[in-house]
Amino acid sequence: MLSYKASAQYIQVDDSYTAQELVENVLVNSPCASVSNFTVSGGNFGNGVQSYGYFSGSGTSFPFNNGIVLSTGRATETEGPNTSLLDDGGNINWPGDNDLEDALNINNSINATILEFDFVPLGNKISFDYMLSSEEYHDTAPCNYSDGFAFLLKEANTDAPYQNLAVVPNTDIPVKVTSVRPTIPGACSAQNEEYFDAFNGSEHPTNFNGQTKVMQAQASVTPGVQYHIKLVIADEGNYRYDSAIFLGGGSFDVITDLGPDRLVSTGNPLCEDEVLELNTGYDNALSYQWYKDGNAMAGETTTNYTITTPGVYSVIVELTTGCSTEGEVTIEYTTNPDVVTTSLIQCDDNNDGLTTFNLELANPVVTNNDDTYSVTYYENYTDAENDIDRLPSYTAYNNNIPNQEVYARVQNEFGCYSVSTITLTTSANGVTNPTPITSCDEDDTEDGFYTIDLTQRNDEILQGLPANLELHYYLSVEDALEATNPIADPENFTNTIAGEQTVYARIFNGSECYGIAELDIVIYTFGNNGAEDEIYLCDGSTVTLNPGSEFTSYIWDTETTQTTQTITVNTPGTYTVTLTNSLGCIGTRTYTVLLSGRATNATTVIEDFTGGNSNSISILPEGEGDYEYSLDGVTYQDSPTFTGLATGEYIYYIRDKNGCNPIYTDEVYILDYPKFFTPNGDGVNETWRIPFLNSRPSIQVTIFDRFGKIVTGFNGRQSNGWDGKLLGKNLPATDYWFTINLENGKTIKGHFALIR
Repeated sequence: MLSYKASAQYIQVDDSYTAQELVENVLVNSPCASVSNFTVSGGNFGNGVQSYGYFSGSGTSFPFNNGIVLSTGRATETEGPNTSLLDDGGNINWPGDNDLEDALNINNSINATILEFDFVPLGNKISFDYMLSSEEYHDTAPCNYSDGFAFLLKEANTDAPYQNLAVVPNTDIPVKVTSVRPTIPGACSAQNEEYFDAFNGSEHPTNFNGQTKVMQAQASVTPGVQYHIKLVIADEGNYRYDSAIFLGGGSFDVITDLGPDRLVSTGNPLCEDEVLELNTGYDNALSYQWYKDGNAMAGETTTNYTITTPGVYSVIVELTTGCSTEGEVTIEYTTNPDVVTTSLIQCDDNNDGLTTFNLELANPVVTNNDDTYSVTYYENYTDAENDIDRLPSYTAYNNNIPNQEVYARVQNEFGCYSVSTITLTTSANGVTNPTPITSCDEDDTEDGFYTIDLTQRNDEILQGLPANLELHYYLSVEDALEATNPIADPENFTNTIAGEQTVYARIFNGSECYGIAELDIVIYTFGNNGAEDEIYLCDGSTVTLNPGSEFTSYIWDTETTQTTQTITVNTPGTYTVTLTNSLGCIGTRTYTVLLSGRATNATTVIEDFTGGNSNSISILPEGEGDYEYSLDGVTYQDSPTFTGLATGEYIYYIRDKNGCNPIYTDEVYILDYPKFFTPNGDGVNETWRIPFLNSRPSIQVTIFDRFGKIVTGFNGRQSNGWDGKLLGKNLPATDYWFTINLENGKTIKGHFALIR
């Protein structure tokens, strides 16, 4: 008893059926199609074991009572429970199928099971039920792996291409594990999940890990024409993880195609007052009977029927004696949008009845605030009915005549529509402009841009007007008229034009414009707010700080707060004054007082005795100032060094750049020695001497003869030079040598000629 109960939970498979038995006795079993030319092929397991067979699901939870199973492994192994891995076909020569590969665009199929036959239908449409089961419904495998199958149909004995009927409904996507799956967490998203049934536990009628829901393969056919059908399944890539197709017994049927269901859920219901003509497609059948909601309709016995109300409509057509075909279609209706007659009132500043309208302001009225409706506008009713010549602009439409009518075609999501009439009327702009908003530019950047609250003028604009009015602000009068691009945050509005700008307040009630007020904005700038000045204070003197007389108040940041226009200071430092101008704007100015002064002394560094004009003077001043230097009292330079100088007397000038006087001046000499002298009694060049040597008394000069014997010597204090004599006697004319010891320790050596 226990064994019987256990086996009764699972499908039972008989793999001894022939191809003809499977087709004639199991799948078709209908007088409305004649079948022939049966073939079946599969795995060569030996001992009569096949990869195809008849199955019985009677007494189980399996969705088919019986039918055909085509597997990529042994058919009998598809019986439940789901306690072992179906992994057949790895050690036998079992090829794939080229037609399947073409249909699925693959090139590596193996282990194909194929059932083929011809049939001649009497009806114009065929269908049969099937389900895909697979071991590949496990873990993350559905993201990447799937065996392949196809139901291939074409006219028999032709080279016509096959049509694959095993596709996801209403698509051309082949049904596979990878195309019909739920979300695999962390691996891949769902694909056509509504057609996936379940992953299986161990107690399941079949020995597979999961399966799709029952789906229906369909195809339109021509009555009386012979067709060939090929049902094929195969492993893809390798033999691992078998799959099977289960075909519902007796589900191969010839049906009457009455067209798709017209449902709200599928987005194609009929519109209010719309009629639909149904046609069986059979002009010479023996009889017809139409039904509504399962009830025969008296007198409706022709090939056509016209639908005007919702319901489930079906027909039974007797094609020949013993062969009847049925068709069914479900029809739902949806209502058209309500027809509305309304007015759109727009402001008119010159009261001529002509202005710019934003027609979209009428959308909430004509759609009853249903934002799923679409609205298009036209200048005449016929255009709206036929959806032609739409207006080019809805948001900026200029009416042609006062009180002009335009037409709105209001269409719901199903394409059902109504036409509403909108009268374009105007109202005079009878509002008073409010007081301008003025403000100082008090942010960190003095540029004429400042954030203000526009709504502070709301009460003034709406004063004396009806209580139900609202307003929005706009940057241009065009935007205000068209009610487009409102200022998003009027409570924190930063002007977009520096200094002065006008914004526009549209006063409205729903789509009606009551008037447009102009609000002027004036942003005052302080003028050089936060300016900083540097002023120099000469040592021992004072300086007056004066920001100017154009301000109304002055507050100096000093030890004792002063409120005068000017202050006089005698010490360096930073002085800040807070100023208020005539517009009431407050700013600051900062003075940095720096100490400066005249030069009080200077030393010089002289580079001379260069034998040419390569001498230089460097001046080292003493004092608090910032100095510049000159050798002529006219042209000054920043550098304290003068180069390229000839020998001679120079007066240098040191001037404070910041105006502290007087100018310091002193003289300096550049020295050099003569190359010869002529002590011959003519009174010219009688001595060898260094000009201006007395200006530098610490210089020591020593003269030697050619043998290195000291002849004479002198210094800056005794600078008369040498007369060419030694102990009162003339020395011979020849070259003599010298050393000059300078104040800085430098020694100059050379020679000169005595010429007589």
